[in-house]
Amino acid sequence: MKPDIVVDGIMAKKNLGTHKNMAPITIALGPGFVAGEDVDVVVETKRGHHLGRLYFKGSAIENTGVPGELEGITHERVVYAPCSGKVRHIKDIGDEVKKEEGVFYIDDFKVSSPLDGTVRGLIHEGLMVREGMKCADIDPRKEAKEYCYSISDKARAIGGATLEATLILLNEEGDNHDF
Repeated sequence: MKPDIVVDGIMAKKNLGTHKNMAPITIALGPGFVAGEDVDVVVETKRGHHLGRLYFKGSAIENTGVPGELEGITHERVVYAPCSGKVRHIKDIGDEVKKEEGVFYIDDFKVSSPLDGTVRGLIHEGLMVREGMKCADIDPRKEAKEYCYSISDKARAIGGATLEATLILLNEEGDNHDF
């Protein structure tokens, strides 16, 4: 495969091997990449004033390890794999859950919700996960169910910034690429 543009949106918070030779235009989302070295552009993914900022040199803000706050809750809403294995869903995105209710299995191990809320993020069924990997996100807000079916402000900002970076690079490169 010879893509014209590669966007690394793996969400690993580190570079797992993405490099500028993968395509004429390379863009990475979030921390762990150096624009001008690893990729052409890095898009800031941390909420706040710089969300969506394009770095043509340098790096995004380092990973703080603290999820965005919802109803005063940060770490408690994220569900990490307690063991390695294959994921099988009990709940789906948009389902309401109670604290300690099962959300998914990893092999035969039932993984429960850390709080009452709505399943807003859930790793794809059938994937193999490793211990400590982020697998689900429980949203405590009352209106969370409707949010499951629309793009978030953060995703919209990152998507728009990625498009902007693409258009800038296409314009700069112009005739240097055969698109």
